[in-house]
Amino acid sequence: MTSNEQAATAEIERYMAMPGQALSYKIGQLKLRELRAKYEKQLGEKFDLCSFHDELLAGGAMPLAVLERKMDVWAAQQKSSLATFSVQTTPTLSLFPSLLMHKYVPALFTAATFFVTTAASAQQPALTDQDYARAERFMGYNTQALVDGMADRPHWQANDRFWYRVMTAQGSEFVLVDPARKTRKPAFDHAMLAAALSTASGKTYDANRLPFRTLTFSPDEKSISFAAGGKSWKYDVASGQVSPDADPAAKPNPNAENEIESPNGQLAAYIQDYNLWVRDTKTNQKTQLTTDGVKDYGYATDNAGWTHSDKPVLRWSPDSRKIATFRQDQRNVSDMYLVTTNIGKPTLKAWKYPLPGDKDIATIERVIVEVNSPKVVRFQMAPDPHRGSLSDDISSSGTFDDVDWSPDGSQLAFVSTSRDHKQAKMRVADAATGVVRDVFEETVATQYESGQGAINWRYLPKTKEVVWYSERDNWGHLYLYDAATGKVKQQITKGNFVVTQLLKVDEKKRQLYFLADGREPGNPYFTHLYRIGLDGKHLTLLTPEAGNHQVTLSPSGGYFIDTYSQPDRPGATLLRAADGKLVTALEKTDISRLTATGWKAPTPITVKAQDGQIDLYGLMFTPTTLDPAKKYPIINYIYPGPQGGGVGSWSFSAARSDHQALAELGFVVVVIEGSCNPLRSKSYHDACYGNMAENTLSDQVAGMRQLAQKYPYIDLNRAGIWGHSGGGYATAAAMFRYPDFFKVGISESGNHENRNYEDDWAERYIGLLKTNPDGTTNYDNQANATFAKNLKGKLMLAHGLMDDNVPPANTLLVVEALTKANKSYDLVVFPNAAHGYGAYSPYMTRRRWDYFVQHLAGAQPPHDYEMKPKPDPRNAVL
Repeated sequence: MTSNEQAATAEIERYMAMPGQALSYKIGQLKLRELRAKYEKQLGEKFDLCSFHDELLAGGAMPLAVLERKMDVWAAQQKSSLATFSVQTTPTLSLFPSLLMHKYVPALFTAATFFVTTAASAQQPALTDQDYARAERFMGYNTQALVDGMADRPHWQANDRFWYRVMTAQGSEFVLVDPARKTRKPAFDHAMLAAALSTASGKTYDANRLPFRTLTFSPDEKSISFAAGGKSWKYDVASGQVSPDADPAAKPNPNAENEIESPNGQLAAYIQDYNLWVRDTKTNQKTQLTTDGVKDYGYATDNAGWTHSDKPVLRWSPDSRKIATFRQDQRNVSDMYLVTTNIGKPTLKAWKYPLPGDKDIATIERVIVEVNSPKVVRFQMAPDPHRGSLSDDISSSGTFDDVDWSPDGSQLAFVSTSRDHKQAKMRVADAATGVVRDVFEETVATQYESGQGAINWRYLPKTKEVVWYSERDNWGHLYLYDAATGKVKQQITKGNFVVTQLLKVDEKKRQLYFLADGREPGNPYFTHLYRIGLDGKHLTLLTPEAGNHQVTLSPSGGYFIDTYSQPDRPGATLLRAADGKLVTALEKTDISRLTATGWKAPTPITVKAQDGQIDLYGLMFTPTTLDPAKKYPIINYIYPGPQGGGVGSWSFSAARSDHQALAELGFVVVVIEGSCNPLRSKSYHDACYGNMAENTLSDQVAGMRQLAQKYPYIDLNRAGIWGHSGGGYATAAAMFRYPDFFKVGISESGNHENRNYEDDWAERYIGLLKTNPDGTTNYDNQANATFAKNLKGKLMLAHGLMDDNVPPANTLLVVEALTKANKSYDLVVFPNAAHGYGAYSPYMTRRRWDYFVQHLAGAQPPHDYEMKPKPDPRNAVL
């Protein structure tokens, strides 16, 4: 070997880890050095290598032998001036193409070609366990434990007094508040209780880490009952003594979670053998209320479609003497099936699960059950479809939706919703006879809903009125109806904002309290509390601070607890009077321990929709070590709704899914609330009606392009996307419909074929299934399998094989289509997991990280990193 060839060999060995173009450049640089040395000696001047390189190649690529001869002529002519090489620029790797390589290193052509083609794949940048562990520090189970001053929900006592538990840097504290006295103080002497409990139990307890999270005050608040160490205890506030509770208020009831207690607390209703029973909470005596319930035709059953439990669906009358419920008929409804994975023969799981277009769906026959002398009063009307005015369920509030008792229990107001959700009828039934009177109805072209997150209508029998929710003027507002005539008396709220929840109607003062989004300047998703008269006058803002307000009214309505914050700003919890005046500050969120770890909040973003007119809002997560001079792949987390959005709560949170953790691995992660999501105008929400396959994707792409223009560190050529459930559906659609834009996608548990998803959701947002004369349907273009042949990038599909929400056939149909189209894909299945993966979630998170790291960032993930979720130590119960 010549000396030059030996030097080239040494260079190649040193630069084995370089991508092909960089390696080519390094080899070429050897000849540049030789030429530079030659002409420096000939001309007696020093050249900067970078400038020399650029000037040599300004004329384009040519064999180096030809280039050297031309340079010899040039050097002879330019001995007196070197100005030509004065420009200082950074070499461009592509300027030394492989065309030249064999010209200046003939002996190493074969070896160099091999190195160039294999170096990149063999020597990808590798991430380590330490890199993943650092990212995992930003998962919610690690960050939330570093946030202090966050109060749990209030527990109300007599006279609007309440207690709550708050997290502190040392542990937790129980706080007692008296609104009338404007006082906030420890609910008891924590150190004294801990010492007394330690003595009584023989175990050592810390005042800041008490072994319970809930407690019960005696009516006079002189003692506290709680459970610890498997025993019941009582703490005497005055003496500071702890003793075993000889007479616990109630013995643990193993079926408590499947019971609904009466307003007076004396009875608890439950289901047994498809019939309704009540249990005396003191004597435990049980009484059967209905007798003719059978399988698929039972009372108060919560087992239609994707949602099912053993808890009854019902509403007690205020006097605890009657129960409003239904007998659900599923006798002719088709079954859905799942098969277990286990050693030995699998078990077939079957349940009623109607699909769009099915002739028979679940229906409910409305009844009122009298409790004291058991009797069933059947409503004199046809059965209603199993539909709610708020969601694709009739118990989304945790009780029987769309029913409202009169105070004396003599009447029951309710809403009947049509199968396609286009019609809602306000009705009133006589509780004694079952006679039903139609009050009014509302019909819409798309789908009617009675609120955003809560049922927003109220029956006011004293004045024979109904407060009703409607989007008839393109915004969600409240209207006052005459319950006798069915005519509109007054539009109560109006303007370009959305009423999200009606909290209280004060019939005596003729006022109501409601939450609304979008009325105040700034982010339209921020919620505020308002008061207004039933006549539509005197609208008053009660929570003026900028941010998202979460409000809890006191039992009397004389006070409310207001917790407010923003996604990037921790907030506070205040106690206010009903008129909005501050009573006392309760808590202020402290994130000093969190920020000390290097944590940073997401960046709120605003972009234009694909139409260039509508403002879209979202959040962007960037690495805490962001270098604006570098380029970062961008990942879109998507949940297209239309019943919800991807951001979720707009309040402060120390972590949102794994967005920040994923960003720490070298990505920019964005969440954009596209049109079709709720909490904006009716037209905005209906933008995808009948075309769920749109999935807000045009808005997502438009928004990402705008972000790349604003933030040059975003590499739009490396765009990824992922989502779960509806987001899984949207992700696969993105990979098939925008194959040149999205390069990597991870689709989890997607409802890819809405003809295979439960009837209510699809029929609400797409419409009833209709077959055209040519045999096609209005659902065909909603199916991801139809477009699977368009896949160009890397796609991972995941599904739990025991998913009873979105059955796994949804994903397997896409798998079949991809296979038939000869497309490569990756598949992760969880044989015994349901819709949310449960204990397998950390595994899925790690697989998601690996996939984006390898295929979007072009790096090598660590081998089988294990994520280890852990509870907040402040919640430990010993």
